[in-house]
Amino acid sequence: MSISEIEHHAWQAHSAASYAAADTENQRQRPCVLFRPLLSIDGNQWCALYGDNLQDGVAGFGDSPADAMRDFDANWCKPLAKEPTK
Repeated sequence: MSISEIEHHAWQAHSAASYAAADTENQRQRPCVLFRPLLSIDGNQWCALYGDNLQDGVAGFGDSPADAMRDFDANWCKPLAKEPTK
């Protein structure tokens, strides 16, 4: 193996490690990781709930725990629905 091939493989390994580290940090910043919602079964779906109830908290639903957590993350970022003005 030539020096340039070794350098190329070393660069690929470094790039893969950097990508993995960035992905791990991104996963650690997800709302479901930071706030650790309660995971339970609600009917035929999983529910991830942060708060005392569905009306006052943030929830996510899905066919699997991972789906419920992804839905929770999406709902965490949504603003409250505005009430119609009179």
